[in-house]
Amino acid sequence: MSEREKVCALTGHRDLADFDENALAYELESLVKEGYTAFLCGMAQGFDLLALKLLAALKQKRTLYLEACIPFEGQEKSFSAETRKLYQELLNVCDRKTVLFPSYCTGCYLARDRYMVDCADLVLAHCEKQTGGTAYTVNYARKRGVPVRLI
Repeated sequence: MSEREKVCALTGHRDLADFDENALAYELESLVKEGYTAFLCGMAQGFDLLALKLLAALKQKRTLYLEACIPFEGQEKSFSAETRKLYQELLNVCDRKTVLFPSYCTGCYLARDRYMVDCADLVLAHCEKQTGGTAYTVNYARKRGVPVRLI
């Protein structure tokens, strides 16, 4: 990732019931048109993997930098077989894999979220709750002065 790239961190809920995938695709395309070329993904089930899947498709047409920000080695082991397969496929598309901790530890997910915000110029978030990891990330970004775009 070069110093001049505009960086967007992605955060959202695991549960995507009634979520509009087309709206997310449109928003990601808009960000690319606005000059965002680097995207940080927390690799969680739900929003994160969906956003990365859409970005992987965009990467076939555009020059994009994709970074997998993994809270701990083996995060995907609790995922279903189908989701683990998607996780590995998307990990292979990423330009960089950053693993924050060698194994699970208390606070590792929030450390991953802070890492992404601290590297970002913008946070794209699907946040419908006032508590939880996504809300924490949105609030952390706002406290740090990083703009948040809600979808």
